Amino acid sequence: MDQMKWRTLPSRCSYLKLFQSLVLAGLFHFASGIITHVTKPVNDMMKLSCGYNISTDELIRVRIYWQKNNDMVLSVISGKEKSWPAYKNRTTVNIISNPFIMILGLRPSDEGLYSCVIQKPEKKGTYKLAHLTKVMLSVTADFHVPNITELGNPATNIKRIICSTSGGFPKPHLSWLEKGKELNAISTTVFQDLQTELYTISSELDFNVTNNHNFTCLVKYGNLTVSQIFNWQKSQPAPFPFNQSWLWILIPVGIFVIFVIAVFYWQLCNRPAARCRERRRNRESIEMKTSSFIV
Repeated sequence: MDQMKWRTLPSRCSYLKLFQSLVLAGLFHFASGIITHVTKPVNDMMKLSCGYNISTDELIRVRIYWQKNNDMVLSVISGKEKSWPAYKNRTTVNIISNPFIMILGLRPSDEGLYSCVIQKPEKKGTYKLAHLTKVMLSVTADFHVPNITELGNPATNIKRIICSTSGGFPKPHLSWLEKGKELNAISTTVFQDLQTELYTISSELDFNVTNNHNFTCLVKYGNLTVSQIFNWQKSQPAPFPFNQSWLWILIPVGIFVIFVIAVFYWQLCNRPAARCRERRRNRESIEMKTSSFIV
């Protein structure tokens, strides 16, 4: 007779423990993949919490790391803190209960993906990942309202204007618009200050002065915009300039002309009467001569 082989079936408790382990592993993997997005202005502060409670007894044994992308920010090992040079003197840390760090004086270069990593010891001096939190930080700085000024006339009937603004982040894009259509700029310059890491942008535009215009200078940075409007009205023919000093000449001349005209009309009107009187005198003279001759 062949010898029968027996196999011990796993108990229900073993299946339950395996199921719980898979569920916990899945939840941990899902939680570690969640990224919280935070937007902060320049020179503000950011609190990066681990979201994990650590007892006082565990503080000596666990390892806590805060890092940005692949660069270290701050670590707590065996209860001792260490800050990396880029964050020295501008980070504070709290490791009691729910550990967190506070980054002060945020700079544009602080943008990136931050992680809080908590490791717990295993046997033989190894450590395993106990918790992971991720935060995506975006740093912004508002640009000033653009300023538009005239630069002169590079050619006949052509005027040049410039739109400029500064003090913003992230890198901006400037466009000129008229009636919803984008115009071609003469030149556009973008400059980033090495110390403040903030941007300055300017752009020049030429246009014909014989037409009316309504330009919009639009600056986009990230999801934000800032703009300025420039109106141009073509010039109208200038009226004849009137000099009041001419009044002192025109008034006497006008009076003299009026006087001459009045005299002329007076003489013109009185000339027939003078002729009638002259004829009457001539007639009377003839009659007197005739009567004296008869006598």
